[in-house]
Amino acid sequence: MWVVNGSGCRWLGAGGALAVVVGGYAAGALPVLGGAPLWQPRASAAETLGAVLAALGLTVLVAAWWRYGVLLARGAAGGVLGTLAAWAAPLLAAPPLHSADVYSYVAQGAMVLEGHDVYGAGPSVLGPGDLGADAAASVGGNWTDTPAPYGPAFLLLAEAVVKLTGGAVVPAVLLLRLVAVGSLALLVWAVRGFGKGEGALWLAALNPLLLVHVVGGVHNDGLMAALMLAGVLLAVRGRWVLGSVLVGCAVMVKSPAAVALLFIGVIAARRSGLLKGLLLPPAVAGAVAAGASLLAGTGFGWLRTQSVAGAIHTPLSLTSDLGLALGKLLADDPEPVKAVVQKLGLLAAVAVIAALAWRAHRGRIDPVLGLGYSLLALVALSPMVQPWYALWGTVVVAAVAWHSRAGQVLAVLSAALAYETQPSGRTPWYGFVAAGLVLALGAAWLRRDRWPSAAGRAPAPADDARTIA
Repeated sequence: MWVVNGSGCRWLGAGGALAVVVGGYAAGALPVLGGAPLWQPRASAAETLGAVLAALGLTVLVAAWWRYGVLLARGAAGGVLGTLAAWAAPLLAAPPLHSADVYSYVAQGAMVLEGHDVYGAGPSVLGPGDLGADAAASVGGNWTDTPAPYGPAFLLLAEAVVKLTGGAVVPAVLLLRLVAVGSLALLVWAVRGFGKGEGALWLAALNPLLLVHVVGGVHNDGLMAALMLAGVLLAVRGRWVLGSVLVGCAVMVKSPAAVALLFIGVIAARRSGLLKGLLLPPAVAGAVAAGASLLAGTGFGWLRTQSVAGAIHTPLSLTSDLGLALGKLLADDPEPVKAVVQKLGLLAAVAVIAALAWRAHRGRIDPVLGLGYSLLALVALSPMVQPWYALWGTVVVAAVAWHSRAGQVLAVLSAALAYETQPSGRTPWYGFVAAGLVLALGAAWLRRDRWPSAAGRAPAPADDARTIA
């Protein structure tokens, strides 16, 4: 017999997060240049030990998160905001974890500041001695010559960071991490606004996949998701014009947030009629996009770079994997076949999104839940998929249906995807093995443990100790 309560989970998870950070100082996505003395590559033995420590810490964090969710589902825990602070705090001073994308952000901000065409060239245009050159040297090989797929609003933000830090790698990364923390705070506000209790925060904000990749990895997906969900919340409250503005800002970070405009249209149509619902939210967001493009001085080049990421093969993309396999089987050059399958996947995603929007319009599904499912379908059928992309739809589903069967499935998926990349950002085979093992354990759990209905369940006092066999 052992005693588990919310307080125990809180400090166990904080210890796991601390181990992830300590391990990351040896095995994280450390900069090639400009990281001395703390953020610099280590000897192979130290890197291996750091990777092992980080993996153990991640496992402790995931286990604590899982137990905490079970306690919340049973009404036996509370205090999620305090737990979130305890788990996120160690990550604030960490080097970039599980991805080197933040170096691309810094380099692209320097490109904008120096007048380079960020939508026509990659960070490789920054030579030694140029502003942002240290960050450009640390950009992953696939992305060195890739134009920015991000919107002008985010590039303006990256440019401001470079101005404030002079392009120095460590200060720039830490300042962008503060932006990520601000995104997390906005996400918490939006999730709480839907009124589904602390369990929604558990799946959306306390999620290890989000903590590791948004706070630790500094991915701008957190900013996109927070702005998008805040905009949807405002639309639900009847302020759909302001909500469309926020979603427009989210699109100017990353374009997938545009899916939310369709569902804001469904919400607005209930009050203002179908025609206004379909036309006005995109018009408002379009005005935001035009303004951001002109203000940034980067023009509308972002419209032509939305497909550049699809040229890079990621093993989590089902359509890319299927297309490549069929291409090797049917042709000497697999790329044309792969491209066709990728396009068919996107068409299928559009069909799923349209069907969900129609169901939402007919009142057969909550529009917010329909948005969450749509984003998950978009990720599943996209030509490029990274593990943190699952957060796009997960945070939306969590906000309105964390206690559903879908919420349980997304909890399992989040736990598994947290293992897919290593602290260095590499994706070795054993990361997929670990993710598969977590999926198998999660599937077994799903079969035998359905969470009790949230209806009529009174919350238990925070940190009430319970004895668990």
